[in-house]
Amino acid sequence: MSGNQEPILVKEESVEGIPSPLLKLKSWQWWVLVSINILFLIGGQAASVLLGRFYYDEGGNSKWMATLVQTAAFPILYIPLLLLPSSSSSEPASCSLKTIVLIYVLLGVIIAGDNMLYSVGLLYLSASTYSLICATQLAFNAVFSYFINAQKFTALIFNSVVLLSFSAALIALNDDADAPSGVSRSKYILGFVCTLAASALYSLLLSLMQFSFEKILKKETFSVVLEMQIYTSLVATCVAVIGLFASGEWRTLHGEMEGYHKGQASYVLTLVGTAVTWQVCSVGVVGLIFLVTSLFSNVISTLSLAVTPLAALAVFRDKMSGVKVMAMLIALWGFASYVYQNHLDDLKVRRARKQAQTGQEDPHC
Repeated sequence: MSGNQEPILVKEESVEGIPSPLLKLKSWQWWVLVSINILFLIGGQAASVLLGRFYYDEGGNSKWMATLVQTAAFPILYIPLLLLPSSSSSEPASCSLKTIVLIYVLLGVIIAGDNMLYSVGLLYLSASTYSLICATQLAFNAVFSYFINAQKFTALIFNSVVLLSFSAALIALNDDADAPSGVSRSKYILGFVCTLAASALYSLLLSLMQFSFEKILKKETFSVVLEMQIYTSLVATCVAVIGLFASGEWRTLHGEMEGYHKGQASYVLTLVGTAVTWQVCSVGVVGLIFLVTSLFSNVISTLSLAVTPLAALAVFRDKMSGVKVMAMLIALWGFASYVYQNHLDDLKVRRARKQAQTGQEDPHC
């Protein structure tokens, strides 16, 4: 079983990478921190998707701008980095600076491409349909984790992959597509394909990040995880800025702001709000990786994608056809299978540790 299955709460042998204030936390305090980070992740991701759809609905049309705001507010991540410095900062680096920079640049470019695919998908899909398709990232994550991170492919995980694939297929075959006004069937299909590709690429990105932590950087402390988020976001932001100018979309931004249905102030606030909420989501992602596991963080991220359609129903009055409701229920079933497998793996780790501790305490062993 992959080492990332083990909750950081019980990683007694790895405490050197944890800031000393967290080592003194009581169980209820740990749960409060976990709950706050879950709220950041779910709330931030749902709000950013809704604001992204609002940007397009009210007259925004720049795909590169929509891509840029997904990472542009990365300096916010310096706040938790400064508040909770790693106690292992004096530890020598496990690889060269050149290797670290290469990792950041490669992952940053992938993030920029992934964000562009998400931007195109959200342009041509309703917020609820977009979120349901994004939920397939858990299925892709299981496949990539099997090949890249040596994670076991159990019956429950296979069940999750099949169910999430069925959920996406139902959306794809839905003739009563609730595409935004003015979006043709061909553009709807393009949005579906781009969102599905973005989900696959995001899952590949997660596996590559985990591979980098385990095989190259050889550590996954709070500061290392957060620094990777910051510097890959910096690279992705630079790529988005280059794309904005190279595509010529920057010339349309002034007219776009003046023609925004809700006014120029609303235009600026929408973009700023989208940028900030994406980074609030990132804080939640990093926090859960640090406090629990990478897998748990991804599972909660997928749960938020199941919550977003309900928020879209309330905010945008998205249609919830019978097919879409069925797709959501199947996605939740697949999500539950994945979570239950994670629970079983967690119990196995705890049981093995308890047996090991009992053996060490037995003087006759």
